[in-house]
Amino acid sequence: MAATSHTPPAAAPTRRKAGRHRGEGQWAVGHFTPLNGNEQFKKDDDGLNVRTRIETIYSKAGFDSIDPADLRGRMRWWGLYTQRKPGIDGGRTAVLEPEELDDKYFMMRVRIDGGRLSAAQLRAIGEVSQTYARGTADITDRQNIQLHWVRIEDVPAIWEKLEAVGLSTTEACGDCPRVVIGSPVAGIAADEIIDGTPAIEEIERRYIGSKEFSNLPRKFKSAVSGSPAQDVVHEINDIAFVGVEHPEHGPGFDVWVGGGLSTSPRLGERLGAWVPLADVPDVWAGVVGIFRDYGYRRLRTRARLKFLMADWGPERFRDVLENEYLKRKLADGPPPAEPSNRWRDHMGVHEQKDGRFYVGFAPRVGRVDGSTLTKLAELAAAHGSDRLNTTVEQKMVVLDVAREQVDSLVAGLEALGFQVTPSPFRRGTMACTGIEYCKLAIVETKARGASLIDELERRMPDFTEPVTININGCPNACARIQTADIGLKGQLVLDEDGRQVEGFQVHLGGALGLQAGFGRKVRGLKVTSAELPDYVERVLTRFGEQREDGERFAAWVARATEADLS
Repeated sequence: MAATSHTPPAAAPTRRKAGRHRGEGQWAVGHFTPLNGNEQFKKDDDGLNVRTRIETIYSKAGFDSIDPADLRGRMRWWGLYTQRKPGIDGGRTAVLEPEELDDKYFMMRVRIDGGRLSAAQLRAIGEVSQTYARGTADITDRQNIQLHWVRIEDVPAIWEKLEAVGLSTTEACGDCPRVVIGSPVAGIAADEIIDGTPAIEEIERRYIGSKEFSNLPRKFKSAVSGSPAQDVVHEINDIAFVGVEHPEHGPGFDVWVGGGLSTSPRLGERLGAWVPLADVPDVWAGVVGIFRDYGYRRLRTRARLKFLMADWGPERFRDVLENEYLKRKLADGPPPAEPSNRWRDHMGVHEQKDGRFYVGFAPRVGRVDGSTLTKLAELAAAHGSDRLNTTVEQKMVVLDVAREQVDSLVAGLEALGFQVTPSPFRRGTMACTGIEYCKLAIVETKARGASLIDELERRMPDFTEPVTININGCPNACARIQTADIGLKGQLVLDEDGRQVEGFQVHLGGALGLQAGFGRKVRGLKVTSAELPDYVERVLTRFGEQREDGERFAAWVARATEADLS
């Protein structure tokens, strides 16, 4: 593979015209001078190196001893972000300096590649939560689990506890390869095209924690799934491998590149290439290498791979991948078929291909707690299961349950507050971290999402149509607002009395999988947090009244009038 060193070679002096910026900061074309503060601190010291300072200095001397470049930069490479100081309202999010927003506690993200957890691993996370994180735990929409209220003094002990069971926080955040998401039913689903687990494990073994890819222009998101349900939101990852059946070569993967959301959403594009399972890690590394070397490093707002793909297009991208990085051609391949299932979250009881069963269940908006996670691990073990996988919908699945154990397991899950047959509102509602802990947030999300579920279940008990409601605390789209049936972007709005209050800009009719696309923004359509249940009830009622036979919510939104959507 070309250009595998993560440290750029010294650049020869070049003469530049006055008034011209120094390119886009692409290493591959000779632009090695850091053009912003993030690039400078990464050049000064690799993010992975901060672990030694955490263990030997910061955990012993305390929060105030942490170098600012480590605190708000390199510590992310080990899954640590400072959390929001309590009591700061959303109107001050964008005006305060970082040190004014920082609390002296951290969010810690536990990396869970493929969403795969053993009972012992889940138990360890639950115990860490109870001992070091005030009982907090959130399942994310990228299959990780996040803890809050973590003290720097406790971080080495947490690492020791997690690593003893094979877990880590390595590169869970930062400008590096984040968690590789995978099908939560990989290897056991009866309809699976191909099991992508070996590829995820090999990527993790070869590259995660390696300095080959520890200095990328921005974060890099990956997905691998051989499920026909297309259960890893492949369209919005930097790279995704989607299971397909090649007419000549058999089962393998279709390669998608350049997806992402945030304030400039873009769906990934097919390279038109078919890749066998054994070659997935090499192709993955080639794409990451392109991002490292050709990615835009001048402006953080243009540093994601989607901007390079937008400029290059899939044909040029594939050409560079094959000729400069892989040094060989890839086989052409077919696109994946559209998934037939409207829900892709694996909720409920399903038979595995080995005759045992998996059981998918729903917390509310991904929020759990350490005590419950520990009890969940014990419940699964008591029913013969050692595998509990997370999903990209903030849900979980218990695998390998014998037929005679299913009813007892379902009853145990319900007793813990989980639902195996959730309402469409509990099943389809996600929420990001929100203002409770996140320094970027403007509004509260988790409690708002939980109360919205309760209210809609009470008001609309007969509503059964699949619908997704994604709640985000700011414009950055961690909860995928643009791809939800009802996407809610947190912002401050004016209520009927002219007061500034928490509320949401509304996106309607987004989708992934079936007819993927971004939601429609109706001009001026905003709703206060207090009015949210009334609004959602109103728009879903109109949908029920006006929909044609079998029509999906997104299709109805595309043809509805603005008055019907208001």
